[in-house]
Amino acid sequence: MKVLVIGSGGREHALCWKIAQSPLVAKIYAAPGNGGTHLENKTENIAIEATDIKKLLDFALTEKIDLTVVGPEDPLAAGIVDIFEENGLRVFGPCKAAAQLEASKAFAKDVMIKAGIPTAKYGEFTDYESAKAYVHEHGAPIVVKADGLAAGKGVTVAMTFEEALRALEEIFIDSVFGDAGSKVVIEEFLRGEEASYLAFTDGKTVLPMVTSQDHKAVYDGDKGPNTGGMGAYSPAPVVSPELFDKVTKEIAYPLIKTMAKDGIVFKGIIYAGLMIHNDKPKVLEFNARFGDPETQPVLSRLKSDIIPVFLACTDQTLDKVEIEWNTNPTVCVVMASGGYPKDYKKGYEISGIAEADKVEGVKVFHAGTADRDGKTVNTGGRVLGVTAIGDTLEETIKTAYKAVEKIHWTDVHYRKDIGAKALRRLKGE
Repeated sequence: MKVLVIGSGGREHALCWKIAQSPLVAKIYAAPGNGGTHLENKTENIAIEATDIKKLLDFALTEKIDLTVVGPEDPLAAGIVDIFEENGLRVFGPCKAAAQLEASKAFAKDVMIKAGIPTAKYGEFTDYESAKAYVHEHGAPIVVKADGLAAGKGVTVAMTFEEALRALEEIFIDSVFGDAGSKVVIEEFLRGEEASYLAFTDGKTVLPMVTSQDHKAVYDGDKGPNTGGMGAYSPAPVVSPELFDKVTKEIAYPLIKTMAKDGIVFKGIIYAGLMIHNDKPKVLEFNARFGDPETQPVLSRLKSDIIPVFLACTDQTLDKVEIEWNTNPTVCVVMASGGYPKDYKKGYEISGIAEADKVEGVKVFHAGTADRDGKTVNTGGRVLGVTAIGDTLEETIKTAYKAVEKIHWTDVHYRKDIGAKALRRLKGE
């Protein structure tokens, strides 16, 4: 098989790495890929941006691509799946209508209410004054979300009234998120611990992956502004087996059934960002694709060939598939450019990646990197995802940071506490 992987982040590097392990696959094209994807077995980078759907379609038709795997949310929201399928191509990911689940927070809220899925109370607004009045009425802490796609940075957890107003000003007055901020969803602040629930679906069957937990805030102790994710680990101890089953039965299945009633067949990845309090889950948000950086630790635990799973999702035969997982824990530490998620400088040479990759149990996934004159340089906010697997969580965390310490570039930033929350929970603290 020939496989096209669309995207350029750590998620896409992890997908190329996992797909390359399949004996069914002869060739992988990463479009556009990054400084690490082309180093994987069978993989070649193609200089086509993830949002250039016409060029991607032409390439897939010319090269007779057997399966396309769409990583990021933007091409999904733009309808790449519909366009590829109309041209007789097999593609893994949700159609444009289903991708609204991530592309519009207001749409997602509407689906959740219809499906009876537990979520935060909220209001929708299209102008600054009415949004401000709502915040004034409900007070802080409160959560302000740009309705559209904002690369994981459109959410502000405002602990004060002033913070909430600043967030509204950024969205409505400064237009920092462009059209993604034409509507705002304002939610009640939920207390608890976050976890990520990912599952494969063909629109009829849900096949859950192992649990994971992301770290959204840029600084240790969950401080600072939200990012696309500064690290993740799997499994997430906050999700008990009973809670896991509850999420599948009371969130994932009602979601796909409710969308099906509205004529939307959801094929691809269900990603539910959960807030768990007193063993009760509420959905913070839905995404319509693999999480980043959750993909790195989750796929590192996948023992099965991923290709038959992708094919079963597209064929709606997922009920015939079983998946085997490694029981060992995994940890991914994201190394970012200094200043992220705000302004940061690009083009710094990165050293030590090869040395880090030699640490037993470690795989370094590239995200915002590129090759320049034989050197690897940073080109994005999140640059590398240093991922480790080990016998215990404590050992795995140490291994990941041992590898992190071997990698250097100017102004590198990373959190020092990835996995600490899980360790405390396992120790009963």
